[in-house]
Amino acid sequence: MNLSRTTARAAVVAAAVTGVLTLASPAFAHVEVESDGARALATDVTIAFSAEAESTTAGVTALRVVLPEGIAPADVTLTEAPDGWTLAVTDDGYTVSGPAVAPGKDVAYKITVRQLPDAGELAFKTLQSYSDGRIDRWIELPKNGTEPEKPAPVLALKAAAPGATPIAPSPSATATAPGPTTSAAPTASTTAAAPAEASSPTAVAAAQAVSESGGDGSSAVPIAVAAVAVLAVAGGAAWWWRRRRTTGA
Repeated sequence: MNLSRTTARAAVVAAAVTGVLTLASPAFAHVEVESDGARALATDVTIAFSAEAESTTAGVTALRVVLPEGIAPADVTLTEAPDGWTLAVTDDGYTVSGPAVAPGKDVAYKITVRQLPDAGELAFKTLQSYSDGRIDRWIELPKNGTEPEKPAPVLALKAAAPGATPIAPSPSATATAPGPTTSAAPTASTTAAAPAEASSPTAVAAAQAVSESGGDGSSAVPIAVAAVAVLAVAGGAAWWWRRRRTTGA
């Protein structure tokens, strides 16, 4: 009887330990996101992020975020961050960065979004950089109910409020006004064909200087053009001299 009770108690303890470990598994260091106004189509919503530190020897220096579909980078503003940290807009999101925080210290910051999209949840894939060059990629999404090892922070949204509608998109932060068309500097592939003398070693070297410059050719092109011109004049003079000798003879 006592043996049965002991076995039963051991089974209960084992089940409890297993349950604790299962619940604790997602608690490894990661990036968390939360918002009190997380509702579809809500406007001027503040979203808070907390990036947990995994290194005890290097501090976090930047958080690169890929925004979910429906949020434009131009619609995000930074409202709270560590001292000296700023937000820079990217093509598909933003980067919050600044002086490295103390090793082992988490980074918390907040953004305000002009309007949330009409969705059930939003994933903010994040790259977390450290002062020693380390990068933690919190970009994975659950598959088949399995919690990923490096989960992206996901914000669940409540249903849109009655009557809520999308507002007009804001102008892109990277938009530029149309301007006059400028022609590209001449390169080895766009320069007109030169006389036969242009195939000389000097002309070839000039053309190679243009192609190997790796830039816009602003300094190498004049040299190449001058070399070709000199060779053309020299070729013409040689042709005139040969003709004069032939007619003179």
